[in-house]
Amino acid sequence: MNQQLDLNEYKQQIADLYSCRGQTYDQGDWHPRIAHRLVKHAQISQGQHVLDIATGTGMVAIEAAQLVGFAGRVVGVDISTGMLEQAKRKIEALGLNNLELVLADAEKLNFPANSFDVVLCSSALIWMADVPAALRLWHQLLKPGGLIGFHAFADTAFVGGVTMQKVAQKYGVSLAFSKPTGTIEKCHDLLKTAGFETIEIKSEQDGSYISLQQAKRMWSGGSHPAPGQFPNPMNQLSSGQLEKLKAEFEAELAVLVTQQGIWNDITTFYTFGRKPLSN
Repeated sequence: MNQQLDLNEYKQQIADLYSCRGQTYDQGDWHPRIAHRLVKHAQISQGQHVLDIATGTGMVAIEAAQLVGFAGRVVGVDISTGMLEQAKRKIEALGLNNLELVLADAEKLNFPANSFDVVLCSSALIWMADVPAALRLWHQLLKPGGLIGFHAFADTAFVGGVTMQKVAQKYGVSLAFSKPTGTIEKCHDLLKTAGFETIEIKSEQDGSYISLQQAKRMWSGGSHPAPGQFPNPMNQLSSGQLEKLKAEFEAELAVLVTQQGIWNDITTFYTFGRKPLSN
């Protein structure tokens, strides 16, 4: 695993954010559950070569490595050293010898063309600086007939983000979050434009009730990178405007409280397409 990576400021912010989250990322059951669902839908078989984009702590890569067996190979790439360290520990504990971790920017990969049978990306597509260009690159890395699969989230997903978008608009700030992949049609068009065919999208409702305090903790202001946007559009606001926006954010969340709590929708699109057998 390489120890140095030359990242621009946007990517470095993402790497730092996830390195901080590395030790706690595996807590809870949501990330493991949707990672498993992505792998299951991909129907990975023995002997295949799999590329796991933004592998994180290796949830998808590890399950894929167990499926491809000794004759197969899995490569997991990520820009976060903290996440990769967690993945490395898990892989060593399991004794997997067919899984390689690479510190790399998913939008600047230099693997040979036609290298992989399957490319997967779990919960990370919206972090790409240029989603269409990333998909075109991954298309090149697939063998003819190869499969791409990724998670996308509905534009109704994550109550904190949806509420932030709503209140930020009042201040002239447009936040993208899940908008680029927010509908089945958008996911389909992204894959079609990137050159994929036989596109299949499985929409599965997910989510849970959370407390008002949990919802309030979804506030990020301008302290975190904004998916697909640099610099964070929130940074154009003054500290006073941010304070007012935060108060409105919390007031909007309070209106959503029911006896069960606040419903945090996480409708997920399991999105797949194939590289044509011939151009």
